[in-house]
Amino acid sequence: MRSIFFSYSHADEALRDQLEEQLAILKRQQVISTWHDRRILAGSEFDPSIDANLQAADIILLLVSPAFLASDYCYEREMTLAMQRHERGEARVIPVILRPCDWHDAPFGKLLAAPRDGKAITQWPDRDEAFLQVAQAIKAAAKDTGASPVRSARSDAPPIAPPAAAPSSFSSGPRSSNLRLAKEFSERDKDRFKLETFEFIARFFENSLGELEARNQGIEGAYRRIDANRFSAVIYRAGKSLARCTVFVGGQFFANGIAYSSSETSDSNSFNECLTVEADDQMLYLRGMGMAHYGGNRDSKLSQEGAAELFWAMLVEPLQQR
Repeated sequence: MRSIFFSYSHADEALRDQLEEQLAILKRQQVISTWHDRRILAGSEFDPSIDANLQAADIILLLVSPAFLASDYCYEREMTLAMQRHERGEARVIPVILRPCDWHDAPFGKLLAAPRDGKAITQWPDRDEAFLQVAQAIKAAAKDTGASPVRSARSDAPPIAPPAAAPSSFSSGPRSSNLRLAKEFSERDKDRFKLETFEFIARFFENSLGELEARNQGIEGAYRRIDANRFSAVIYRAGKSLARCTVFVGGQFFANGIAYSSSETSDSNSFNECLTVEADDQMLYLRGMGMAHYGGNRDSKLSQEGAAELFWAMLVEPLQQR
């Protein structure tokens, strides 16, 4: 069984939980065991516990994000020690890119990152697919005989001290690693997520229209913010309108949704697709009604990036057809 250490910023704890959920089958099959600082028992010393588990790990996951790079503890301490062990062949380091950031020039930038192409997990339309790719990379590393840590051959190497534990009747006994609890999301949380997603989609469209215009001769993009809850977008070729849309929040029949209409409209009761905010036991996400693309997005748990990509694909589809 390979031991896995999570090096991460607490700002990314929810994403770490989702990754650990994807690793559940590997833990059930006793392919891996996992450890992170939330496993430290009350009364234990923080630094020695982390150092001992980091030194003992076979695979070290660097959960990379702006918060990770900004954390002196994550970057200067955990990452430095992880890379030293990787370079000595004692462990394998896998960078897992959680959120977009400038990580390529970091010491671990030379390593193959997950998910595929180092695309940040939060930028995937379906986060489950991204986490699955990470889990598959971890599985491959765990089963690779070359991933077996090459322990120091020096006979005088000091043994790794076990983590300090609180004096209790269960601190040294067996316990489950399945300690993740279900999270609850209030109506306020869902409303905030909906509005934040709408603002993200608005910025996404404005930037994408500008980039589309810059890359394609004869193409012009027009973005117009109508009010706090609505914007429109139009794409022209040689001055002729080829595609247009309106994206807006709420409506008589979908107050908790974000709707897309393939026309410029002030009507809030007709649309071509609508995304509603839903939640599972770990995160908030968006789900489409399936009106676009024959329902292909109905079963997907869309991130903010995924929602924006879905609406953008609907806008540019007429320009991509021959």
